[in-house]
Parts: sequence; C-alpha cells; structure tokens
Amino acid sequence: MPDDELGADGPGATAPYEFTHAGATMIVEEERSSGPHTFVLLHGLGMGRSVFIRLTARLASAGHVLAVDLPGYGEAPEPPKTLSMERAADHIAALLRARGTSPAVIVGHSMGSQIAAEVAVRHPELVRSIVLIAPTVDARARTWHQQALRLGRDLIRENPRVLFIGAREYLRSWPNFRRELKAVLAHRPEDTYPRVTVPALVMRGQKDPVAPREWCVDVARMIPNAELTEIPGHRHETMIKDAGPAAHRILGFLDRT
Repeated sequence: MPDDELGADGPGATAPYEFTHAGATMIVEEERSSGPHTFVLLHGLGMGRSVFIRLTARLASAGHVLAVDLPGYGEAPEPPKTLSMERAADHIAALLRARGTSPAVIVGHSMGSQIAAEVAVRHPELVRSIVLIAPTVDARARTWHQQALRLGRDLIRENPRVLFIGAREYLRSWPNFRRELKAVLAHRPEDTYPRVTVPALVMRGQKDPVAPREWCVDVARMIPNAELTEIPGHRHETMIKDAGPAAHRILGFLDRT
C-alpha cells in the first residue's frame, strides 16, 4: 500500500484497516459518535489496541476514537526497522493528517505515553491535550532488568483478565521484543516533557510499581501545564482491569481544559 494511504474501508470506517507511512504499517480501529472530541489511543510495550477495548467504549460517547496497533505490535506487521519513539510519533501525526481530524487528545499508556509526549512536541498543531497513563521510563530505572523486576512485581498481583490479555499480546510481539525494549529505553522522556505546550493529565494506578508515584510527580512537574491523578486500588494496566475510573478522569480533565 502506498505511503499515507488509508485502508479500503476509507474515512468513517469502523472495521480495522491498515495505514502505511514511510514504509511502516499500523492497524487502526475507529469508533465514532457525535461528541466533540477526537481521541488517539496508544498502547504500551508488547501490547496492542485490544487493551483499550473497554476504554474505547467509554470514550466513544464523547467523540471519535482511534485505537492503533503500532508497527510491529498486535496485528500490525513488523517494520523493516524498529521505530524509535520519535518516528512512531511521526506516524501518528501522519495518520491524523490523513484523517483530517480536529486536534486530538492523545492517550498513551506506558510506552505509549512516551510517544504521546513526542507527538505533542513534534506536531503541536495536531494535539489538543495529552493523557499519560502509567508513564515510562522512570529516569531512576532505565535498564532492562530494573524494568523487568518492576513489571514482574506488578504482574504477580494482577487480576486474571489483565494477565490473559497481556500474555496474548506479549506472545505476538515476543520475536521482536528485545529490539522494541531497546527503543523504549533509549528514549529520554524527561528531555521531552518540559517542551510540551498542551495541557497534560498524568495518571497512575495507586499500586503501580512500574510507574511509581515519585516518578509520576516528577513527570507532572516537568510538563508546564499538567496535573496528576491516581486511581485507588489499580496497578499498571489500570484501563484493562476497569476502564471506568480512567475514562471518568479523562473526560473530567477535558471539561476543565
């Protein structure tokens, strides 16, 4: 498929379709309503758009939702070269330009939060605001074994739904996981956050060891116009376990900004 070409279903489609830019292909799934907002949902490392099924349903009442499988994740084919966080942000920007949507709310979970911040800095005209759920990578733990230890601590206590979805997605991405993790750890979000000019909501589960409170407080302080919220009883995959609290906070944030 030529660069920047939408799938056969075209604008307004709700069935998943391919979007190719600069030789890399994403899978995009849309939900529409008459609401005023446009949301783009960006998953974390090893995940795919399926982790946002419940959050999509909740946000769709407020507008147009685009959930993506980034290149090499979920059902999207592996690109010739693993994307950096910056290149992934450029792919999201190309999608928004092709769709002709209004400035979007970029919602990123875990690794997706790094991409969301890059979209806001590199393409501010396309972004209304950003939501950083369980942001990574904590500058105090930027090694693969530190991150693996934190993730292991999180998964030990996660509920079965989270474990089932997570295991399915990790198995899909496992052949290329090492290269993808390297791209995540190479990115320095602390250098990006001070350059964000749009409103930002930083969100974490109260019991999340992957995105500890100290780090999330730092993130909220680094971004000029940001606020921090915590969801009691939730862990790293907070929008999988129960999307209601996350959606409520996102929509409340939009009402205030």
